[in-house]
Amino acid sequence: MPTSLDRHRNILDFALSSLLRRKWKNLSLLMIYTLIVFVIASLIFFVQALKLEAGLLLTNAPDMVVQRMAAGRHDLIPLSYMEKIQSIRGVGEVVPRLWGYYFDPVFGANYTLQVPNIDPPEPGNVMIGSGVARNQRIASGDVMAFRAHDRTPLLLQVEKIFSHESELLTADLVLLSETDFQALFNLPKLRFTDLAVTVANPRELVTIASKISEQLPDTRPILKSEILRTYDSLFDWRGGMMIVVLAGAVLAFLIFAWDKATGLSAEERKEIGILKSIGWETADVLLLKFWEGAAISLTAFLSGVVLAYIHIFFFSAGLFEHALTGWSVLYPQFRLRPVIDGYQLAVLFFLSVLPYTAATIVPAWMAATMDPDSALRS
Repeated sequence: MPTSLDRHRNILDFALSSLLRRKWKNLSLLMIYTLIVFVIASLIFFVQALKLEAGLLLTNAPDMVVQRMAAGRHDLIPLSYMEKIQSIRGVGEVVPRLWGYYFDPVFGANYTLQVPNIDPPEPGNVMIGSGVARNQRIASGDVMAFRAHDRTPLLLQVEKIFSHESELLTADLVLLSETDFQALFNLPKLRFTDLAVTVANPRELVTIASKISEQLPDTRPILKSEILRTYDSLFDWRGGMMIVVLAGAVLAFLIFAWDKATGLSAEERKEIGILKSIGWETADVLLLKFWEGAAISLTAFLSGVVLAYIHIFFFSAGLFEHALTGWSVLYPQFRLRPVIDGYQLAVLFFLSVLPYTAATIVPAWMAATMDPDSALRS
């Protein structure tokens, strides 16, 4: 008497041979299935990796940034505001910051210019990111030209080029002295771009932000947690837009897969009739079709996820990185750190594997409950 294990092994062997007999049909379905899983898994991996990078970059960010608003826009903040904020109980350190953007009309790129509070360059020197150096084709010791506010040239010598390891943060960065910054933009004296505020007790951040808004109504305190949430929302929105763009392809695949799964061919119905006539039970036929559907859907899911992992973390999402990160002349060159969201992969698994597998069982059950003679004649 064959054991239950032998019975299941025979069913599995027959399922594999059945798949091989219709190899071209199943191969085409498998390729499209894998492609859809690959695209969606790539989006999941890429968005989660960008969120991780954003979180790591904001680790050393100030607890709060205070900006002055005028006519609904970001304006320069006077030094007197720093003294008022420092007088609030619970505030640790308040650091005025000078930074801005400079458009280079020759190379068509925007640079982020900043005056560092610690070890700034000497007047006449700059430190630049590798993206800026690559864009302008300059090296350490070369001269970098700027156009000042009065259209006069400002020539600064490149003192240092930041390493490629920090390119995600420094690709478009130019560090310069306060003297050169003022010569370039001609800002009013004792005015700054914003204030970086450190709070001793993180639980008092919201309270201190409220006090700043009450004492200085024309300011806008921005918490580090709010910046991180903004990045998360931005990446989720971009990922959602990609899904919307691909919705037509996904819908076409779902229709194709459903048609292939639910529509038994005359050959498959005849095969089920033969199996029933030689003694197979309905449960055996359903188990056979379950293994056929599971083999295709699981193979497509695993292949798509593995290919997506390689695409994102080994080839830096070359297929659609600009669609999710935005277009930029000085886009940084970096390799994302591997991160996997188990919950989203589980959702993708249940949405891609289970429906197809279940869809293969329903028509098989209808054919298996028919009289074997009727199934053979069909």
